[in-house]
Amino acid sequence: MRRLTAAEIGVTRSAMVAKGDDVNMARDVAAESEIRHRFDELVKAIRAMDLDQVMSNYADDVVSFDVEPPLQHVGAAAKRKNWTRVFSMYQRPLHYEVRDLAVAVNDDLAFGHGLVRIGGTSQDGNRTERWLRSTTCFRKVGGNWLIVHDQVSVPLDLETGSALLNLEP
Repeated sequence: MRRLTAAEIGVTRSAMVAKGDDVNMARDVAAESEIRHRFDELVKAIRAMDLDQVMSNYADDVVSFDVEPPLQHVGAAAKRKNWTRVFSMYQRPLHYEVRDLAVAVNDDLAFGHGLVRIGGTSQDGNRTERWLRSTTCFRKVGGNWLIVHDQVSVPLDLETGSALLNLEP
């Protein structure tokens, strides 16, 4: 058996790294597709105001930085309470869309960010619509991508301290 030279070993390692990169890239592309599908399913569940289906996307230990106090909501029960409150504010159907979604994946972690429009007819009959900023972090748990962190925010007028709720993309 012939011994490989250092140069041949370098080429072999490069080829192996390239092959590994191809495998990783294919895995990440598939994972990104799964994450985008999860977003699509979440949007459908929110529009339907299907609380159980919405919550099936969250890990038990989710940490949420939502637009309403307190500064953080910890655990699925707290997140369920947030969605229950949102759903109770609106008549059906609820309008909800994600725009300009960007997704990044690395191994068993992924995040997506984009702009979210939520609106509809409130329980008192007023029509509302708001654009929000959203970042959602996923972790693969038991073979499923689950939301472990999310943050929803609105821009702030630094001089007045008021939320800017009338901005549009």
